[in-house]
Amino acid sequence: MRQIAISLFFLLFFAGEIFSQPKEVTIKLIHTSDIHGRIFSYDYMNNKPMKGGMARISSYVNNQRQKYPEHLLLLDGGDLLQGMPSMYYYDYKDTISTHICADVMNYMRYDAIALGNHDVETGHAVYDRWISQCHAPVLGANILRNDGTSYLPPYKMFVIDGVKIAVLGMITPSVPEWVPEDRWEGLHFDDMEVSAKKWMKIIREKEHPDVVVGLFHLGVEPYKLDEGFNENSSLGIAMNVPGFDVILAGHDHTVYCEKLKNVAGDSVLIVDPAYGGDVVSDILLKVKLKDGKVVSKHSEGKLVKMKCYVPEEAFLKNIAPKIEVVKSFISRPIGEIDKSISIEDAFFGPSALIDFVHGLQLKATGADISFTAPLSDDAKINKGTIRVNDLFKLYQFENLLYTMELTGLEVKNYLELSYAIWTNQMKNPDDHLLLIKPVDGGSDYDFVNYSYRFDSAAGIIYTVDVTKPNGEKIQIKRMANGAPFDLKKKYKVALNSYRASGGGGLLTMGAGISADSLRSRIIAVSNKDLRYFMMEWIEKKKKISPRTLNQWEFIPRKWVKAAAKRDRKLLFETTE
Repeated sequence: MRQIAISLFFLLFFAGEIFSQPKEVTIKLIHTSDIHGRIFSYDYMNNKPMKGGMARISSYVNNQRQKYPEHLLLLDGGDLLQGMPSMYYYDYKDTISTHICADVMNYMRYDAIALGNHDVETGHAVYDRWISQCHAPVLGANILRNDGTSYLPPYKMFVIDGVKIAVLGMITPSVPEWVPEDRWEGLHFDDMEVSAKKWMKIIREKEHPDVVVGLFHLGVEPYKLDEGFNENSSLGIAMNVPGFDVILAGHDHTVYCEKLKNVAGDSVLIVDPAYGGDVVSDILLKVKLKDGKVVSKHSEGKLVKMKCYVPEEAFLKNIAPKIEVVKSFISRPIGEIDKSISIEDAFFGPSALIDFVHGLQLKATGADISFTAPLSDDAKINKGTIRVNDLFKLYQFENLLYTMELTGLEVKNYLELSYAIWTNQMKNPDDHLLLIKPVDGGSDYDFVNYSYRFDSAAGIIYTVDVTKPNGEKIQIKRMANGAPFDLKKKYKVALNSYRASGGGGLLTMGAGISADSLRSRIIAVSNKDLRYFMMEWIEKKKKISPRTLNQWEFIPRKWVKAAAKRDRKLLFETTE
């Protein structure tokens, strides 16, 4: 018995020693964001292979799961449900089957998802159905019902080899600025930094996490749309809300991977994989434990390009029936066009493609004036048969058509801001016409500001003097029908739901209408999205002949002609 007791003593002693030895746990986080419906390995909208997308990402995830079995979390930062015809079909056409996005997220075994603003834009019926079909929780700490209760789970806890990980999900609170109220009825969106502080306290006190991850549908750099909303503030949260180890950002379609010190002196890693699944965020966490408590933490982040990974065959086989349904939907012919039209022309003056949209908006609403912008820098419809997928290239999102009341002065100021962020002030003939900048220090150029904010107008005749300073570029000569234009008169203006809700700031910062007053200016709202009206009109006409309306121009013409030629080459002629 004495020998047994001694043996037991030594066994317990060494077990205690082993337990007290430090143990390092390695955890892999893979993060996607702003996929915008890019699921397949082939882009059936533009008839070309995808260099990213979920099929390739699935191969990469499987590869990493083999390296880190039971130690990997797969997370998504939102904006899944809009952007490709496959999304439109399962959002609005087939509302009975399991949504293709739920199928994909479940197959890939996502662990948590954040809701994005373009997910909300699909409407309650779509995103509520999708959320209910996803096996992973869809998080939204700052999305509240009107009674103050949480609409979605704020966070999700995971335990990996003894390490407790909290994932806190949030969305940009600017949703009401861009999305019609009926799409988020019964909800409101709290400030992100306020919510982060609130939930960090709750998580710490209730869950005692070892690692806290922010899964945010928020951009990195702060960008203030107006006095009420901060669209992007992941950096601000990282700096000002101690407790986060990693923040997974999105929404701004910009790649980012950096560490910073917060106000408490702790290190925070911020990673943003941009758009479309071309790259994913890859984070390696190393957590050292002793006696079950964290003694050190280290994080490393990188952005991994997906073009090197072969689309997973089992993934494609799983969704093959839905691929065939989508291909049939988008290849349906709806009419004929007598010449090719491209969005490229829209940056340098009136264009047939943009004026085609203007014409539809004016016809559908009976408005006096139309506003619209290029929503892509590569949209094109080729001469010949127009198919459903052509209209998705032209108009990517499901924006409704609004009619609002604006004074003549508000119309002018709206355009002043649009052209201020679109055009340079030319001091001599050799200056740039457009506000552009070199990319990554190379010879390629891009716009300084997002081109979806470059609204032009139809229904009025005006000039844009690019030699004038901001606020003095626009001269409106008359209405397009020959009637005088009056700064004091009220006009009916057609524009999309994103812009009517304050998106891009042209109505608020430009026209000077407060965000609270926007709703009072609405005269009518369409019950269908703008792309639906395009399809309907083309099918009715059978053959269309888009032409430029030529209702505005850049001046002085001599300077503009040469500068436009130079800038077009810098923007659209690749150096590869």
